[in-house]
Amino acid sequence: MSFKNTLVRKVVSVSLCAVIGFTGFTLGYAPKASAATSKADKIITLGKKYLGVKYRFGAPSGSTSAFDCSSFTQYIYGKYGVKLPRVSSTQATKGVKVAKGSLKKGDLVFFKVKRTGSKIGHVGVYVGNNKMLHTYGSPGVTYSTISSGYWKSHYVTARRVL
Repeated sequence: MSFKNTLVRKVVSVSLCAVIGFTGFTLGYAPKASAATSKADKIITLGKKYLGVKYRFGAPSGSTSAFDCSSFTQYIYGKYGVKLPRVSSTQATKGVKVAKGSLKKGDLVFFKVKRTGSKIGHVGVYVGNNKMLHTYGSPGVTYSTISSGYWKSHYVTARRVL
């Protein structure tokens, strides 16, 4: 075998190995979740730990024995460095407005309630699949669907704070 043939075979072998190696490396690539998604997942996971904790209107900030809707969001977001005001109507002024069709996990969703008339009086955490994690009435901290029933007809807006 000539020197030229040996050199060509080595170059082809090395090139083929490099292509196979880089292809395998590329196929194994998985993009990491964004920091916002990761923080949203952490906030939701923390909120889930309080499922069933009783609702009490005007519950104090920082308390975990009872929550109202805004003390709940203030507490779970605050544990991950997101400072929210104490009441839902003021929380609704923070972050960036989000269209209902563009909601992402961790967005705050706001509603009017009988007590407040046409004004914002309730807040929950959007968790995906048209569901929110929030607290109200006898179920306490719970999940509800925002695309039907009471919550659908009382939806006002959403804000992205992450």
